[in-house]
Amino acid sequence: MTALIVDDEPIARKVLREELEAAGGVTVLDEADNGSSALAKILNLKPDVVFLDLQMPEYSGIEVARRIRQGTHLPIVIFVTAYDQYAIQALDAGALDYLLKPISPDRLREAVGRARRFLGDPGKVAEQLVQVQEAHVEPAAARMRKIVGRDGEEYVLLNADEILAFQSEGELVWIVTAKRKYLATQTLRAIEERLAASNFRRIHRSALVNMDHVRKMSAITSQRWMLTMSNGLEIVVSKRLASSVRDLLSW
Repeated sequence: MTALIVDDEPIARKVLREELEAAGGVTVLDEADNGSSALAKILNLKPDVVFLDLQMPEYSGIEVARRIRQGTHLPIVIFVTAYDQYAIQALDAGALDYLLKPISPDRLREAVGRARRFLGDPGKVAEQLVQVQEAHVEPAAARMRKIVGRDGEEYVLLNADEILAFQSEGELVWIVTAKRKYLATQTLRAIEERLAASNFRRIHRSALVNMDHVRKMSAITSQRWMLTMSNGLEIVVSKRLASSVRDLLSW
C-alpha cells in the first residue's frame, strides 16, 4: 500500500514515516508540508492512502480533502491531529480513521489495516470522500452535494448541478451528464432522499431529473408529457406525476 504524508511539521512527518516503515507493508511515496503541495502530489503520485494533518496553514486537512478534484485518483484519507476535539471533528466529517499524536505503533497498525480493507472496495473510498467533502455543508448548499459515479473500474465525484438526470434500468441506475453516463453506487430511492433539498424531482418511477436542466415540456397525449433536457435527452413523465411537474415548470 502506498502513502503520502501531509503535515507542516518536519519532525511529525519524519516520525510518521519511520513508524510506517517499521510497521511494514506501506511504501511512503513522498511528503507534503502544505495543502497545495498535497493536492498536486495526490494527483501525480496517486497514493492509496493520505495521512493528513488537520491543522495546517493555508488549508486545513478537511479543506484539502474537500479540494480533491473529481475524476482524479481518490485516496483513502486518514486524519492526524494532536487534539481530541479535532479528532471528533474528523469523524464527524466522515474520516475513515484518525490518529492522535503522538501515534502509538499499535494504533497505527490498526489504521493501516482498516485502510487496507477499504482498498478492496473503491466505491467505499469514494463514498468516504463524499462524506468528508459534505461535512457541515449549509442547507442552502445542499444542491451542490457530491454524487459518486462509476466508470469501469474508476470512481469519480460528480457535482449535483452537472447531473441532468438519474435513470434506472432494472437493478442499474445511470447518472446522466451532458456528455456521458456513469453507473451510480446507490439506488434511485436513496439518491432521491439524498437530494431532497435540491432541485431534483422524480418524474417517473425510473427517472429523477434536475429541473435546472429541463428545456422543454411537450404534450404527447392529453395525459402524457415529454421533458427535453439541456443535452437533447427526452424523458417521459408518468401520468401520476405529470400535473406536479407541469406546475413546477410553469411557476
